[in-house]
Amino acid sequence: MKTQLGRTKWSEVIPRVLADFAVVQAAFVASLWMVGSNTSASWEALWRVYAAGFFPLSFLFPTVFSLCGFYTRSRVYATGYKWRLIVSGTTVASLVYLLGHFLLNRADSLPRKSLLFFLVLANAGVFGSRWLKNRLLELESRGARDQGGPADRPVLVVGGAGYIGSVVCRRLLAAGRRVRVLDSLIYGDTAIRELLPDPRFELQVGDCRNIQSVVAAVKGVGAILHLAAIVGDPACDQDRQSAREINYAATRMLIEVAKGYGVERFLFASSCSVYGAADELMDECCQPAPLSLYGETKVESERALLEARGEHFHPVVLRFATVFGYSPRPRFDLVVNLLVAKAYRERRITIYNGEQWRPFLHVEDVAEGLRCALDAPVDVVSGQIFNLGDNRLNATLSQVAEKIRQTFPGAAVEYVENTDRRDYRVSFDKIRRRLGFEARWTLETGIAQLQRALESEAVPDHGSPIYHNQRYLKEIGTIHSEELDTRVMAAFAEALLREERVPADR
Repeated sequence: MKTQLGRTKWSEVIPRVLADFAVVQAAFVASLWMVGSNTSASWEALWRVYAAGFFPLSFLFPTVFSLCGFYTRSRVYATGYKWRLIVSGTTVASLVYLLGHFLLNRADSLPRKSLLFFLVLANAGVFGSRWLKNRLLELESRGARDQGGPADRPVLVVGGAGYIGSVVCRRLLAAGRRVRVLDSLIYGDTAIRELLPDPRFELQVGDCRNIQSVVAAVKGVGAILHLAAIVGDPACDQDRQSAREINYAATRMLIEVAKGYGVERFLFASSCSVYGAADELMDECCQPAPLSLYGETKVESERALLEARGEHFHPVVLRFATVFGYSPRPRFDLVVNLLVAKAYRERRITIYNGEQWRPFLHVEDVAEGLRCALDAPVDVVSGQIFNLGDNRLNATLSQVAEKIRQTFPGAAVEYVENTDRRDYRVSFDKIRRRLGFEARWTLETGIAQLQRALESEAVPDHGSPIYHNQRYLKEIGTIHSEELDTRVMAAFAEALLREERVPADR
């Protein structure tokens, strides 16, 4: 609580409190006026109701509003969550006032009709004032973009043609942002081809390990979303050198280039797999314990980013839950996606270590979480780690299998034990509390979406290597960089290599 109060900007909070207090007063006076105009109640009696009955208790409203989070984080909450919070907070405050009124005053001293009018007017006033403010800020931001101001600078999405990146690009464009993508197009450009005619979209084909490509991509951007990586334990183990280069060394190089060009906001895609195996519910304060090279590269990249934080450089780390769902660049090496495909085509699924827990999140919700972090005031997210997901989507693999079987009743389920020790449940309270993020997609709706994609033949063969990172990288062979890039990456990766050598020397 002390930390929260210390970070509160009272110069911004006090005017908002006074504005809400004025709205509540006006709503009650207006409700009394509406009653007085249509009844025989004297104005003197109505004035006494206001002065003696309402005004002393009206200070409950800013108190309840504050407890509901109106003046701390509500400005950065996701839109739907924010409006629900405002409506529920106003209603709760009204009920608290009514309880106080009937305890301290005569039950018949408040005209009953005025109660309904007051609830409607108070909700409309508190809600409407914020809607109007948001609208004005929107118009101001649009004006800045029209004039070519700072708000017009594009967002650089590194890895923007990938499974998550292609969804993120669409979400940012829909929000009115300009988008620049740096991607080697190792999986092709199919996922972003339809975006190429959009004048607000720019594609730069290049390797994130190549310093010339990175410099050209970073120049002139307002923020960076770093999504590029060799994703998954098997793919990283298959080519450990490339994994170190792309997942860690390229991140360090990107940090230095971003700082050199004055890019203030840097969002990094990490993973909840950094928690490894744990019995307790893991939050952002828990010590990472990665069980694979993939997890190690994510932890080391997080450390490099947070150590680079400064007055003009604000990194944000988002640890993604296990992603599922259909994307313009489909993947079927992800547990939910693969199980759905097997249930649909083979009518049989195999569940390994069914009682192990995983946090899940739909790819569309990942994109929305990134947008929330990108749009939040910098003092709310700078230097912060957020688990990106939703508590409601923590599930065991057996529970996932049951949900899939409900969609495909004829599918058989086989349970097998193996040596995979990853087992973790994750708390997503922080991102919900600070950014108001909540998942819109459930496992059930995501499974149904994948079913429709398979039935429509949008994915003719889910077993094709193009839909599996490890298989595809094995098929195309090495993805090592040029000799100069390799030397640059080796310099940036030295810290990680030292970490790997220490246990071996012991």
